[in-house]
Amino acid sequence: MTDIHSSSQFEAELNSISSLIMEMGGLVESQIKYAIDALTNLDSHAVDLIERLEVRVNALDVELDAEISTVIATRQPTAKDLRLLIAISKATADLERIGDEASKSGRIIKNIIETSAPHNLPIRDLKFAGELVANQLRRALDAFARRDITNVVDILKQDDVIDREYEGYIRKLVTYMMEDPRKISISMDLLFLAKSIERIGDHAKNLAELIVFMVKGKDVRHTSVENVESALK
Repeated sequence: MTDIHSSSQFEAELNSISSLIMEMGGLVESQIKYAIDALTNLDSHAVDLIERLEVRVNALDVELDAEISTVIATRQPTAKDLRLLIAISKATADLERIGDEASKSGRIIKNIIETSAPHNLPIRDLKFAGELVANQLRRALDAFARRDITNVVDILKQDDVIDREYEGYIRKLVTYMMEDPRKISISMDLLFLAKSIERIGDHAKNLAELIVFMVKGKDVRHTSVENVESALK
């Protein structure tokens, strides 16, 4: 009887932790959405919403660390349960950093709004990259929630597309700065903003790799997409 109670209680604790990480994922998704809205419409109100969400994201980061530590200490999980907790712990760190990048992006966008940046700068060109990253994160979180490795390779390949967008955008900014040195300051803001978007893509990629560890018990970090495909067979 005690074993049944203990087992069901442990399952409830795992479910609670899983719910918290999904809440955290939903919040950082919203932060990215608001960042795209702020950039597209030069909307300072959307920037304020990013900062409000950041408070809850940081609180969840602390809460999840405490919950996971407690469960590991009291339940001493093994095999797939331990992998799940380790994966969620690492995912928490990635989501917190995504939130930081979104918050940083918000501050950059606010500066762009307040300095009345010239309209002929490629500000809105970043929208496409932002939407790519938002889509990548949404797919990674969905797969993480369902512990589904079906689309992991596609998610990883999408990161290559984001990297190419970033490289192309940097070349465009360099051209703008060379043509008009007065645009160097605002172009640097856009460069940092593009870098934040690229970094969010990296963290979304990390989430996809964690799914492989969680389901297959294989660490595919720092390996090629081809190696990941082999690990999934």
